[in-house]
Amino acid sequence: MALKTPSTFLSPLSLPKHYTLSIFNPVSLNIYRKSTPLSCKSTHSHSPSQLPLSDTKLLSSEPEGTGAASPTRGDRFLERQQADEAAKLLIKEIKKTKKKAKKVLKVNTATACCYGCGAPLQTSEVDAPGYVDMDTYELKKKHHQLRTILCGRCRLLSHGHMITAVGGNGGYSGGKQFVSADELREKLSHLRHEKALIVKLVDIVDFNGSFLSRVRDLAGANPIILVVTKVDLLPKGTDFNCVGDWVVEAITKKKLNVLSVHLTSSKSLVGIAGVASEIQKEKKGRDVYILGSANVGKSAFISALLKMMAQRDPAAAAAQKYKPIQSAVPGTTLGPIQIDAFLGGGKLYDTPGVHLHHRQAAVVHSEDLPILAPQSRLRGQSFPVFPETCLTFYGPKKLPIHAVPTHEADEFYKKELGVLLTPPTGKDRAGEWRGLETVQQLQINFEDAERPASDVAISGLGWITIEPRRESLGISESNFAEGTKELHIAVHVPKPVEIFVRPSIPVGKAGAEWYQYRELTEKEEEIRPKWYF
Repeated sequence: MALKTPSTFLSPLSLPKHYTLSIFNPVSLNIYRKSTPLSCKSTHSHSPSQLPLSDTKLLSSEPEGTGAASPTRGDRFLERQQADEAAKLLIKEIKKTKKKAKKVLKVNTATACCYGCGAPLQTSEVDAPGYVDMDTYELKKKHHQLRTILCGRCRLLSHGHMITAVGGNGGYSGGKQFVSADELREKLSHLRHEKALIVKLVDIVDFNGSFLSRVRDLAGANPIILVVTKVDLLPKGTDFNCVGDWVVEAITKKKLNVLSVHLTSSKSLVGIAGVASEIQKEKKGRDVYILGSANVGKSAFISALLKMMAQRDPAAAAAQKYKPIQSAVPGTTLGPIQIDAFLGGGKLYDTPGVHLHHRQAAVVHSEDLPILAPQSRLRGQSFPVFPETCLTFYGPKKLPIHAVPTHEADEFYKKELGVLLTPPTGKDRAGEWRGLETVQQLQINFEDAERPASDVAISGLGWITIEPRRESLGISESNFAEGTKELHIAVHVPKPVEIFVRPSIPVGKAGAEWYQYRELTEKEEEIRPKWYF
């Protein structure tokens, strides 16, 4: 192997005092101690440039002398041994230097990312995620502070701007789209092959739409802690014992094995301490990944978690300075964000939200998205549709509802579309509306005069509780039980949006009155996950 320059692999060596080493290569490497050189020389009659190294022996370049001045065989053997040892030391040092160079190269080629959204930093495209001006980038790079950079997009998001970046199946219209929903899912594909602890988030307001029923495709066999977010938005007077049992019943039917269930609020910090304790108990040196659908509240949850953990863990306290950005825009996080939150080993990762095409947010303009995110407690809006039936809607307060007779509904929709029926941001967006392309026919059975029949949940929007108005019927429970009442409902939604029919969630004061706990067997008690609030 040719050594290209004398300075490439120079390092201190301990060589015999009066020797330097000359190696037969196109460019030689000399380590100077004194002016007396040694050369490699063959005993055969070859020219110096043709000498094989195996056939050389070391001789002095000075005349050997005669008689007593002539070197003995022992002297020559000793010289040869010393030169061989020096060569071995040099080769060893060269190998060490190469290994160090490789390690440094590996670190230098690692992609630096924005700490707010996880997008790779770049200095070329101003409107794209991860942009930072060249002067700032070079300054931070010089001081090894690239991990402290917040990109231009995140700065705008933090000031309330609605900037989408995700397109494709499950993406969002309005604005530029720099990455597809499928590409974001691919960034999570490695999880199934790693040993990690998964913290899976579900929005209680959109429980079915945000659940990720196929989470095992992403998480593999890793243990899961289920965190239910935004419980502070449930109606006043809600009994969380009932809600906790309802959630556990729902996941039991999905046959999804979880360690525990936690009802939380990132805003009020309710339930966050229990999650922090469970993570510390179960992580066992593994990395912890926060997983969930887009806009489920992962970044807000991480902020609350770090705030709670900072009381005991100095690593979490330090991590609060550079935490993921929070925004109402689905798709804020565009890459995994590593957070050094644990003093005892293991990392915390915020991950890109899984974008689901079947949610209402995927079919509206980005500027209308904040309207679909409730900011205060839900209050049911009830509409009597028959003397014996009442429909109660739980969803965003800013979403206007118009109740009309069924036989007039189609005509009303055609007449008022773009006039009374407009997107929240105004009539200008009416031309972008896709229309109500999907119709789902539902048959709802009433079996108990004291309890709602079921909920009809619209993915990404809220739910409608269908309940009997027994007081208006003027009949007793015994008369009601004689025959099952039926209600036929046609639900019209935009084409990709899904509808879920489920047991009614017990909210408000009335929920605690009608909710019934199911009797469990000993085996069910043993394997059923516990819930905490």
